[in-house]
Amino acid sequence: MTTDLPAGYEISTDTARIDPDLVHHWLAQDAYWARGRSREKQDRAIANSLNFGVYERASGRQLGYARVVTDQADFAWLCDVYIAPEARGKGLGTALVTAVRDHLAPYGLRRILLATADAHGVYAQVGFTPLENPERWMTLGAQ
Repeated sequence: MTTDLPAGYEISTDTARIDPDLVHHWLAQDAYWARGRSREKQDRAIANSLNFGVYERASGRQLGYARVVTDQADFAWLCDVYIAPEARGKGLGTALVTAVRDHLAPYGLRRILLATADAHGVYAQVGFTPLENPERWMTLGAQ
């Protein structure tokens, strides 16, 4: 992937490189939106999504994760974006979201959605904006 990353890091969509134990730990223990998620549910999410990992180039150690649910034609949902606490503040989150955006660009999607309680600035740097007409949107399930 050709996204601007700090030296010594790389982003990959190779699902075989994802550390499912680590991703489950991050999300189920630390991520407000996924706290308590079961390992079985996390494994299903990985298996049925387009996955992105951030890795230290030298060691191969995974430092970040994101996944996308998409039909590759009209719509995508970006979710589970996470950077390990020790790797935050280096621009890896912005680079990861940029890599996702750039990877999806050739599909010509009409809309990529996400939800965040605390990272609006990161997503805004990559071009995301608040919903123009949120009154048109509805949800079924947890909010």
